[in-house]
Amino acid sequence: MGLFSLIAVLLLEQMRPLSYRQVVYGPLSSLAHFLEGRFNAGGRDHGLIAWVLGVGGLVVMAGGVYWALLAINPVLAWAWNVALLYVTMGFRQFSHSYTAIQFALRMDDLAEARRLLAEWRGRSADGLSSSEIARLAIEEALAASHRHVFGVLVCFVLLPGPCGAVLYRAAAFFAEAWGNRIDADIGAFGRFARQAFAVIDWLPARLTAFGFAIVGDFEDAIHCWRTQADKWADSPLGGGIGVVLASGAGALGVRLGMPVVEAGEIADRATIGVGDEADADFMQSAVGLVWRALLLWLLLLLLLGLATLIG
Repeated sequence: MGLFSLIAVLLLEQMRPLSYRQVVYGPLSSLAHFLEGRFNAGGRDHGLIAWVLGVGGLVVMAGGVYWALLAINPVLAWAWNVALLYVTMGFRQFSHSYTAIQFALRMDDLAEARRLLAEWRGRSADGLSSSEIARLAIEEALAASHRHVFGVLVCFVLLPGPCGAVLYRAAAFFAEAWGNRIDADIGAFGRFARQAFAVIDWLPARLTAFGFAIVGDFEDAIHCWRTQADKWADSPLGGGIGVVLASGAGALGVRLGMPVVEAGEIADRATIGVGDEADADFMQSAVGLVWRALLLWLLLLLLLGLATLIG
């Protein structure tokens, strides 16, 4: 059922892309704001209670509906799986911006590439060179492919029904909404959300990195993973992203990270990866890497399904 659900979602997304901000981000933002308003007293324990009610409630609801539909008709349960996968994962969350930046770089339109990158990342891209734009775009794409595709997929496979997919998406959202904030109003309230997602994402991040290594340059990917991932442990994108980026950069044979100028200041970032400077060609290679990794997962799910039938 998992393989057919995934294939159905990939086809559905290509035919009718989902408006993530309207369908997913909006309702989750309202829920996060409601829970924060009711439970935020500045303590970690208050954040724990709010997280359990928010994330746990969504997972229980998704699982409850799934088991109820399964008791009625397996096809209805499968349709519920597809619907929730459709709103929790997807390439379209990042592919449009990435493709537009790549096209602008190939047309030597640096001004448009900077504008598109700034719009995507939510940070100024003024003064960035074409190589720096390509480097940052590849980093964002590898991270987004993990957060919106592979991380959700791993949890979907590991937990029954759609529970894993909902758990990963909700936990990632609350970690960003509460855990990554530094304003005085949040205090220690968001600490549990950040810690919980780090635990949930530990295995998916490493499986994503291993997938990149298998379908790319395996030796360089493993080398970069072992020697460079820890340098990105405090990344704003999350500690697990360091593992994903290091493996992805090594698999592609490109150098990522490195200092860049952001908002008029030099952001000191560690170098990850090996090989050449990033450019539009490496951006295309990154697309191929992600698709090959996805095909690898589809093959594994197919073999798992066949083994289950034979068993």
